Amino acid sequence: MTDTVIIAVDGPAGSGKSSVSKQVARDLGYGYLDTGAAYRALAWHVLDRGADTADTDAVRQAAGDFDYAISLDPDDHWVRVGQADVTAAIREPRVAGAVSAVARVPEVRAVLTDLFRALVARADRDGVIVEGRDITTVVAPDAPVRILLTAAPEVRAARRSAEVTTQDAAAVAAALHRRDASDAQVVDFLTAAPGVVVVDSTDLDFTQTVDAVLDVVRTGTGDHHGR
Repeated sequence: MTDTVIIAVDGPAGSGKSSVSKQVARDLGYGYLDTGAAYRALAWHVLDRGADTADTDAVRQAAGDFDYAISLDPDDHWVRVGQADVTAAIREPRVAGAVSAVARVPEVRAVLTDLFRALVARADRDGVIVEGRDITTVVAPDAPVRILLTAAPEVRAARRSAEVTTQDAAAVAAALHRRDASDAQVVDFLTAAPGVVVVDSTDLDFTQTVDAVLDVVRTGTGDHHGR
């Protein structure tokens, strides 16, 4: 067991959960765990082995020797598979296009859920903001604070388009909708489970969204320091 406080944050692509969670972690002095990076890194690992992410057996085999490490420091983010620094590589379009196939494999989700819990247990921080798709329901259903961060689909598409400079807005929006539809077959990340607080950032800017999440965290943990 660990005394580390877990703040669980779920949300769809383009909801701002990564950037918001990272800033909340900074403000509270907490660690930050991007669980999506592990799925991306495993997809990279499968591709690096010359395998096809649509091949479930190949994905299972890759998960069996997945030597994964990630920084929990919100100001020093890195991801490694073995000796390879894949921080930038896992954001490439070929990996982004392959990650959903990896995430659909139940055994993979079970292995990575255990990995996420182990990373939090080893954290040398008072708390960790853990963000992803099934954190509030599967990874940390007993977390003292569980948040679903969401926004209207058109707003999410516009935000993601602003982040991605190598594709036009229509292509980015189409990719986002495909990702949501694919992932929704595995995890219901658009509906808040009982006890999960919804923060809708459709009409909020970044700072307002961070403040809204901080308010939920402080209410749930009784922690009133920080911003």
